[in-house]
Amino acid sequence: MTPLAKLLEAALFASGRPLPASELASLDPSASADELMQALDEMRLRYDTEGHGIELVEIGGGWQILTRPEYTETIERAQLASRPARLSSAALETLAIVAYRQPIGRAEIEEIRGVAVGGMLRTLLERGLIDVVGRAEGLGRPLLYGTTPVFLEQFALRHLGELPRADELAVALRAQPRAL
Repeated sequence: MTPLAKLLEAALFASGRPLPASELASLDPSASADELMQALDEMRLRYDTEGHGIELVEIGGGWQILTRPEYTETIERAQLASRPARLSSAALETLAIVAYRQPIGRAEIEEIRGVAVGGMLRTLLERGLIDVVGRAEGLGRPLLYGTTPVFLEQFALRHLGELPRADELAVALRAQPRAL
């Protein structure tokens, strides 16, 4: 493995969050962007071809070393890793509205959901899944919300373009068995 790949591996291993290429580049300012990408590709290929239990993934606007999906459930069952607390269906619905309609204000979310969402927005803000991204031009200049890199990380997305399309969601929801 090249010295640059080893350096990147050490940094990614030490970090609990995805590291953007700009942060990784600061580790070796003499390395070009191409060299950085080659080192990341070298790591990814090594993990993929040598039978490792981890993988290098591009997620949440950065790079992270993660457990391979086939081992995640077993590790969680053995309580060796923690998983963030689940969101309620109301919080997930609110988060989906923000993700698909961002930037969006509280009043618009409440109009779509038909209920007050102040508590849901507070929960999503506390978890770092959404953030205030600006203010609307309307009366009172209400806050506008959008998703964060933590949202991308939690849902294993590289960017918002990877969100399922509305027609894909409709098909997936129809396929779900209904609870009695």
